[in-house]
Amino acid sequence: MKSILIAIAAGLCWGIGESFTKSVLHSDKIGPFTAMAARTTVALPFLWLAAWWVLQSRNPEPADWIRAEPSILMKLVIGSGLIAGALGMLLFYSALQAGDLSRVKPVAFATAIVAAVVLGMIVFNEPFHIRKLIATVMIVGGILLTAWK
Repeated sequence: MKSILIAIAAGLCWGIGESFTKSVLHSDKIGPFTAMAARTTVALPFLWLAAWWVLQSRNPEPADWIRAEPSILMKLVIGSGLIAGALGMLLFYSALQAGDLSRVKPVAFATAIVAAVVLGMIVFNEPFHIRKLIATVMIVGGILLTAWK
């Protein structure tokens, strides 16, 4: 249940934050590259402060990450940093500049859901039940209804 509540809080932050981003991008004064650079620049000090705080806590994350296998570090850099962080954010902000928040965000997140379900099964051997299939189909169906003009 804790993970679901945290995920809901993250979704609220993204929903609220991206409404501000949408407003900025539609002002015709700031483009997707500038918005992405500003987001990253503002977020970075807070993320480093949070990382420092976690490392000081009683239950810190692994502190010897620098000694992780190269394949793990490459997945972090390429997957999280370049694909999800840079490319995903740039494409999302470009879509947000071109379209409606109420259509772009659901389509992007529904695509992420489908990718997560498929990759969860293929890469991580997560169980796939008929309930998960029905839920995924319902999510995609709802997104299609939302995004359809």
